[in-house]
Amino acid sequence: MNKAAERRKRMGRPAPATIPDELAREHVRFALFNRERHRLLPWAVLLGALSGLLAVGFHLSLDAAESLRNQLFQWSRQFGGAGMCIPMAVSGICVFAAVWLVRRYAPEASGSGIPHLKAVLQGCRPFPWARVLAVKFVGGVIGIGGGMALGREGPTVQMGGAVGQALGDCCAKNAPDRDRLRILVAAGGGAGLSAAFNAPLSGLVFVLEELQGRFASLEFFTAAVACLVADMVCRAFLGDYPVFRLPPVSTPALELLPAFVPLGAACGLLGVVFNRSLLAAQRIGPWTTGWRRGWWPLWGAALGGCGWLAPEVLGGGQSFAGRVIDGHPLAPEAILFYFLIRFALTIGSYATGAAGGIFAPILVLGALVGLEAGQAVAQWAPTLPVEPYVFAVVGMASFFTGSVRAPLTGVVLMIEMTGNYALILPLLTASFTALMIADWLHDLPIYEAIFQRNLAREAGRDGGG
Repeated sequence: MNKAAERRKRMGRPAPATIPDELAREHVRFALFNRERHRLLPWAVLLGALSGLLAVGFHLSLDAAESLRNQLFQWSRQFGGAGMCIPMAVSGICVFAAVWLVRRYAPEASGSGIPHLKAVLQGCRPFPWARVLAVKFVGGVIGIGGGMALGREGPTVQMGGAVGQALGDCCAKNAPDRDRLRILVAAGGGAGLSAAFNAPLSGLVFVLEELQGRFASLEFFTAAVACLVADMVCRAFLGDYPVFRLPPVSTPALELLPAFVPLGAACGLLGVVFNRSLLAAQRIGPWTTGWRRGWWPLWGAALGGCGWLAPEVLGGGQSFAGRVIDGHPLAPEAILFYFLIRFALTIGSYATGAAGGIFAPILVLGALVGLEAGQAVAQWAPTLPVEPYVFAVVGMASFFTGSVRAPLTGVVLMIEMTGNYALILPLLTASFTALMIADWLHDLPIYEAIFQRNLAREAGRDGGG
């Protein structure tokens, strides 16, 4: 026995494993991982298919509700100015019903649901998936269909997570399988985002960057399969094309690249303003309990009045963003008006606590900021090859980054939504500029801020505060 072995024996340390032992352990580890991956594969396929079908149903229901809302606006105009009272009354009833459903049956379905999904994945909250799924779907259709300036993407993320929870309850009956349940919940959330935008890579990146905050092989595998299947289902029902259709775009010239830095900085700053305004509105909450519930229908009536005057300011705004990117001309003062009104309506709608997300509204705000910046650059530097709609696309990713603080998700999402890889350099430049500005201002990402606020509120109730 050599001196090193004698020293280890005296100190009670185990002898180092031999190479054959290490190889045996590695072989066992790989075999276990491969077996678990095979077990998860059918669940991931089923999860993606169900999440995709659910997203298709939600999408078509919201399209039908939006069509009915626009028909109501057109019909009411035949009565002149007095006709405004009709959509105001209908929107008031819809908002009251949407908020009441959430508060009465599933408070977990409030808002986008992404902060709740993060809490579930961290083991801080239970997930009553059946109630959340039903209330999220019905309440979302009523509220967003009634004109609330909220998006369908956040709800599809939470509903996808609910499907993952339901499947996880089937395949994870005992404690050692709790990790498998969390993997399915996270993958379901990614599948919901993938289905909402026809963007499977974005759903996968969102799981790794925002929901889980870590990279693990099983989570990556399950989320990738679920996102791919969900996207295939949605494309089969809704069409195999990008969400936004850009004209042919070549890679922007290098001399134009510095122009995207101030755009990113502006979006980073405005993203922080948006986050703090949203949190402040939720803290004030004048429509929360008791007699103050009268604010719910009043807010709905205000939405109906705004929609009667300008229908495009209501709803998630994805079609409006599409028109902005398609090159429909807007004067600078019109861009400012739409930005301010969409900003205010999104903040107020989310603060009611109805089921609806801020994903699409954030993208609309970013498109307007980018369009304004593109028109300004075209005016100040007429010799540069400026296409304002390119700035609008870049503004969407950078505003999303300034608020959510998930730059890779924003960049990949815009590439998939436009089907154009040529914008990768402007997207990265503006998005990481927005990230640095928001971090420099010490602002929490919006979903993390809501998650922490909810935990603090519960801790205050538990402590009698």
